[in-house]
Amino acid sequence: MFSADLQRIILLGALGLILVMLWQSWLEFQREYAPPGQVVGGAPSSQTPGSVATPADAPAAPATPAQATDIPAAPALPSAPAAPSPADAPAVAVPARDLIHITTDLVRAQIDPRGGDLVRVELLRHPVSVDKPDEPFVLMHRDAPALFVAQSGLIGGARAYPNHATEYAAAQRQYDLGDRERIEVPLQWSAPDGVVYQKIHRFHRDSYRIDIDFRVDNQTADEWSGFVYGQLKQTEIKQQGSLGFIGQLPSYHGAAIYTAEDKYEKIDYDDMREANLARDSASGWVAMMQHYFVAAWLPVGDGAFQFYSGIGNGGGGANNTQYRIGYNTKQPLRIAPGGQGALSAALFVGPKEQHRLREQQAEGLLLTVDYGWLTPIADPLFWLLDKIHGVTGNWGWAIVLLTLLVKAVFYPLSAASYKSMARMKKLQPRLQTLKERYGDDKQKFQQEMMKLYKSEKVNPAGGCLPILVQIPVFIALYWTLLESVELRQADFMLWLKDLSIPDPYFVLPLIMGASMLAQFFLNPAPVDPLQKKIMMAMPVVFTVFFLWFPAGLVLYWVVNNLLSIAQQYYITRKYQD
Repeated sequence: MFSADLQRIILLGALGLILVMLWQSWLEFQREYAPPGQVVGGAPSSQTPGSVATPADAPAAPATPAQATDIPAAPALPSAPAAPSPADAPAVAVPARDLIHITTDLVRAQIDPRGGDLVRVELLRHPVSVDKPDEPFVLMHRDAPALFVAQSGLIGGARAYPNHATEYAAAQRQYDLGDRERIEVPLQWSAPDGVVYQKIHRFHRDSYRIDIDFRVDNQTADEWSGFVYGQLKQTEIKQQGSLGFIGQLPSYHGAAIYTAEDKYEKIDYDDMREANLARDSASGWVAMMQHYFVAAWLPVGDGAFQFYSGIGNGGGGANNTQYRIGYNTKQPLRIAPGGQGALSAALFVGPKEQHRLREQQAEGLLLTVDYGWLTPIADPLFWLLDKIHGVTGNWGWAIVLLTLLVKAVFYPLSAASYKSMARMKKLQPRLQTLKERYGDDKQKFQQEMMKLYKSEKVNPAGGCLPILVQIPVFIALYWTLLESVELRQADFMLWLKDLSIPDPYFVLPLIMGASMLAQFFLNPAPVDPLQKKIMMAMPVVFTVFFLWFPAGLVLYWVVNNLLSIAQQYYITRKYQD
């Protein structure tokens, strides 16, 4: 048999769980607003954008490809020996004026002719903040002490292949999409053995996808065989909160992999330090993720792929560990003497806008929008939220209407819960009398209390099950609002210019706290004085936390609480009269 206070204990536990989740999510949110290459709350880097820290004795860039330990080993070729073991090649600083600059309608990017690496991506439609509309968010960069770049190349047998240390020749340094649908950025390198290579980046209008082709002109008397690889390289930056009492931020910034066999899996920095990933699959992708944004290599074509990870050092000591995750093909492309051929890859670099992720037709890529174990519930909620936004044109009103719809769906369950609470509240004076009479004899008190419930046909746990059923839905909705980049810098009304940042005047959090307090007085008061104090403290605790929470999340809680108060007030009066 349930005790009289079981309902409150369950609710208290649920509130505690939500509070912990709110704490963690706030930490994740805060980290997103650190400028690239800067520790949050620390001093900005003085490094020139587009450059990378270089050892003082770094040699000049070689004419032939430098060998580097972070190039994947080539799969065995039936007609060629395995690739030789390479040596370290330190990074070479490239002046910003020598980089290749590309501007499209969505991104401003930079490519380093040394290796043809993508070394900087600015997202033109995603400013750093509402207050800085002309300053785009920088997703990929080489700003010290951080590093986040995309590298690709070819590997194979005992010949020179272009990798991410190759010095390519570039036809021009500036490209602008203009009114075209796409632009191509060609790089060329002629190997000592007579093979001519072209590495071509294709940027498209209204797309964050970059297609990369390696065209091979085999002007030799021997058959050419090779494989393509692509990898993401990133340093781990230990960021700290801008609020002193929060401290270290446990936001997930790291790698992820998806394969046909093992599906979606996060590969964090600790995992990469413990062991190198080596996994074969017929399909999949690898990515580096952060809260709202992702960079992912999407292998092109059919056949076998090898996915790998590794760590290295960028020459800056133990604090400059570089983590890489990538893939290479396992089926070689063979080109006859005098023939031509091509190997391709694709790279997605941008926000986790769900319609754009779907456009890539890469299975599992939507899972980078990380709703966790509540994804089966959160996905439909976002779909509904998106449809409502299509009608209202305002994400704030979409949140209000979505909360109203969810509340309507659960109205019968909520009504049952509030009905039970109303009957419990009606018994409060008699329970208090029993408490005074048998306060020193807890067992006797429990027995008499259960007799009272039985005689009045009141189930003390009657309000628990309906609330427990709703908790996963409300938590899933919470994650939907928190993880959706679509709400980043979304305007609502009046002073709320960005639903993804805190209410600047704390109006919504204070309303939320007042609504929680009103709910407390509508509920039956706990018999236990300690429980009563805890329950009264919850509105204050939540209000303090919500002062710095994204306004979109607070808006959801305010609307949900106000609807709950109206429903509970109506049902309570109905059953108490």
